[in-house]
Amino acid sequence: MNAHEIDYRIYGEEMQYVEIELDPEEGVVAESGSFMMMDSDVKMNTILGDGSNQEKGLLGKIFSAGKRILTGESLFMTVFTNIGHGKKQVSFASPYPGKIVPVDLTEFGGKFICQKDAFLCAAKGVSIGIEFSKKLGRGLFGGEGFIMQKMEGDGMGFIHAGGTMAKKVLQPGEVLKVDTGCIVGFTQDVDYDIEFVGGIKNTIFGGEGLFFATLRGPGTVYIQSLPFSRLAGRVLSMAPQSGGDRGEGSILGGIGDLLDGDNRF
Repeated sequence: MNAHEIDYRIYGEEMQYVEIELDPEEGVVAESGSFMMMDSDVKMNTILGDGSNQEKGLLGKIFSAGKRILTGESLFMTVFTNIGHGKKQVSFASPYPGKIVPVDLTEFGGKFICQKDAFLCAAKGVSIGIEFSKKLGRGLFGGEGFIMQKMEGDGMGFIHAGGTMAKKVLQPGEVLKVDTGCIVGFTQDVDYDIEFVGGIKNTIFGGEGLFFATLRGPGTVYIQSLPFSRLAGRVLSMAPQSGGDRGEGSILGGIGDLLDGDNRF
């Protein structure tokens, strides 16, 4: 497997985007909805699957696409190819506040495992597949279910982490305990399992869930400070109820809203 060799640059702080520089005939594959902008000589083409099995005919394409259904993704991905004569750029944006993380698969033994919605884009030739959990407890209570995504190959891939990203390099036998939703991805040598929080007070009143993930080294782990599910839950909890609003910012509630200078009649 020989992925295209792409150059890149990441811009921004809280809402980042990655600019991919393509030589002639080079390509990058991306999830639908992540595209931001591109030069005029970059051609966009929608394909079945991830583009890694296109030479195997229709059966290879269907198999590649079918794996994506299991992760909740679309059957189709988009390939952006430079059909011009010079270097061209195409950019992809992060879906919510956070950090874009470049992953060089050659540094991680050709495989990297990540949560189902973390993948952003990758060099054409990188395989975007599925990783089944072999442990019942992890599948039932791990927050990510039995299926996670994996990138395989020898090229560059890009994943997205919500909030601030932490990179932890674990030594052999070293254990890191993490909230299940805060895991972005990890290398193939990391042993991932779940553990019961324990204690009656922790279970009933802790507010942190019944389980947390245990990641045992050796390997590299990426952790996000703001999982999208947590962000969405906070937004939903503050949404207006029954057509009203929360009266936030005033001890007078709705009456105070008449005086705050930001009303729409």
